[in-house]
Amino acid sequence: MAKEKIFTRYEVFIVALLAILQFTVILDFMVISPLGVILMRTLDITPSKFSLVVSAYAFSAGISGLLAAGFADKFDRKKLLLFFYVGFILGTVMCAFAPDFNTLLAARIITGIFGGVIGSVSLAIVTDLFAMQVRGRVMGYIQMAFSASQVLGIPIGLILANNYGWHSCFWMIAIFGSIVGVIMLFYMKPVTGHLNLHPDRKAFHHLWATVSKPSYLWAFLTMSFLASGGFMLMPFGSAFGTHNIGLTMEQLPMLYLVTGIFSMIFGPLAGRLSDKIGKYKMFVIGSVAAMIVVVIYTNLGITPFWLACIVSVALFAAITARMVSASALMTAIPAATDRGAFMSVNSAIMQLSGGAASVIAGQIVSQSPTGMIEHYDTLGYVVVGTMTVMTAMLYPINRAINKKYASMPPHAKDIKAAEVEVVGDSVG
Repeated sequence: MAKEKIFTRYEVFIVALLAILQFTVILDFMVISPLGVILMRTLDITPSKFSLVVSAYAFSAGISGLLAAGFADKFDRKKLLLFFYVGFILGTVMCAFAPDFNTLLAARIITGIFGGVIGSVSLAIVTDLFAMQVRGRVMGYIQMAFSASQVLGIPIGLILANNYGWHSCFWMIAIFGSIVGVIMLFYMKPVTGHLNLHPDRKAFHHLWATVSKPSYLWAFLTMSFLASGGFMLMPFGSAFGTHNIGLTMEQLPMLYLVTGIFSMIFGPLAGRLSDKIGKYKMFVIGSVAAMIVVVIYTNLGITPFWLACIVSVALFAAITARMVSASALMTAIPAATDRGAFMSVNSAIMQLSGGAASVIAGQIVSQSPTGMIEHYDTLGYVVVGTMTVMTAMLYPINRAINKKYASMPPHAKDIKAAEVEVVGDSVG
């Protein structure tokens, strides 16, 4: 008997397209981290100023997400995605032209306004098109973009930066993103099923109804902790790697390459496991592993390259497990009529909290005259604290989802999320 296919050909195309979109957006953010050591030297800026470049994107993305939330369920999701992606590409081109710190800061703000909404629209599309029991797998493949940005994007970006200047990294993203945008324009079908379900509410009323719902508020607060660790540690990763761990600029691309390859393997694996053993269990496993590795990583001194690779692989594998499982779990919370708004607000809260985390990190760490990043270990302990808090806060969300899902009739569990609401007001 032939094995039943889990996804249709078009669903495979959608997963691949959303993953590639995420790849360009994540790369645009993540490339800032390895460029940090170059930007601080070339533009003659301090760690606190560099943290502003990182947080400017996050804050503008967060504000944009909040403003877009009221309109997120009123349009074809394809058109909405295309609009914000075009704006993101234009912002990236502005980064490529930026001659100094102030211009780069302004360009990052514009890029964030558009780029920060793309992830939430993508998640809404995933929830519209895929049933709950396969969303872990879908998120696992989409989160491969996080790893692919290291395997392909960051090493190539660093090579380009070392040979042609840091502007060339943004040109690479803009050109590749333009090609992806054209493919989306011609081959992606409209996503309009939610329009038939949505009541006739004004944008502000829709936004207020979303942010004032107790179950949603608890979810937003919980997810605000997910982004804090990355925004705290990653911006200073390249400077810490070169000045504290002792890596050379030539070894840095290889470190990201090795880490990314293993993370690409673990992303889909984490997705399958989260569907099999439970998304919250997978999150707890990833969180405990991440806490242990964060403490080890942030206390490293001069370290052999091979050992630095092992620690980095372990850290990103644990982070991937957390992100895949938490993201899949969150898709079960909003009602079909609130899905776009919920995802937009959730993305906005994560971006704003991430921006605040980056600013806080810039105040905690400092750079010695020799270039050493100081107090990075303190930053690691703060990150462990946020992971602990989020693990506890996610527990009642998971319990409510399991209770609601268990009460559904068997046939309804296979219905795609556009047609059912999994969780109501039972959280928070």
